Amino acid sequence: MTDDLFAAKPPKAVDGIRAGIGGWTFAPWRGNFYPAGLVQRRELEYASRHVSAIEINGTYYGTQKPATYAKWRDETPEDFVFSAKAPKRIMASRVLAKAGAQVEDFIAGIAELGDRMGPLVWQFDRGTKIDPDDFAAFLELLPKRVGARELRHVLDVRDPGFVDAGYLALARRHGMATVFTDSPEHPSFADVTADFVYARLMRSRAGIATGYGDGELRQWAARARTWAAGGEPDDLPRIGPAPGKPAARRDVFIYFISAAKERNPAAAMALLRELGA
Repeated sequence: MTDDLFAAKPPKAVDGIRAGIGGWTFAPWRGNFYPAGLVQRRELEYASRHVSAIEINGTYYGTQKPATYAKWRDETPEDFVFSAKAPKRIMASRVLAKAGAQVEDFIAGIAELGDRMGPLVWQFDRGTKIDPDDFAAFLELLPKRVGARELRHVLDVRDPGFVDAGYLALARRHGMATVFTDSPEHPSFADVTADFVYARLMRSRAGIATGYGDGELRQWAARARTWAAGGEPDDLPRIGPAPGKPAARRDVFIYFISAAKERNPAAAMALLRELGA
């Protein structure tokens, strides 16, 4: 395998908008997204030069060593960004308000990503019992900075009974984003609660080479531009009323996740092309 495959100029954020995938190790991507003959140890290097962001899933199942985060940082190009799921064991704590040491340990390690570190996702799965007061105390534990770097936090609460106007107000008070999950399986709402937007698109189809049709990708590009410009799309579901006036410009993170996973890299790259056009 020559380095010609890595010679192309990596995609950058387009007007603050990034598009990417969940993880980079997936067997069906070999010979599909990844060229035949590419060794597995170079898959991150390749993927990070074809999408502008990757959401790390492995951290959800266990923290990594700081040296691993540093290795991932060094394998990716400038302007590339990782999002990362916080370890599941933290959100599964019997008392969230007492999880401070675990939060600090996770963030101290992942800080080795340096300028590649993007939003941190705190995912509470459906069926997880959440006490409102304990949840509010937990959000107080999430630090605003690590060293000189500002942190961005994303809340992904999948219990429909917990997702209401009070939840949105709490997220806004802390300046934390809530996930827009374009999925029939999870709460799906596009109310913006932070100075950035985090979307996980979960409707790719195996029968379409790019996962989404051309018209759908144009529509998502238009929505992304609206978010980036400080607006909110008027064709997505909401919990609360739409804002009266646009906010300041925002960064936007769009990930193609799950569904026909084998098509997600093509979907992300097609969206980047649409944004670039």
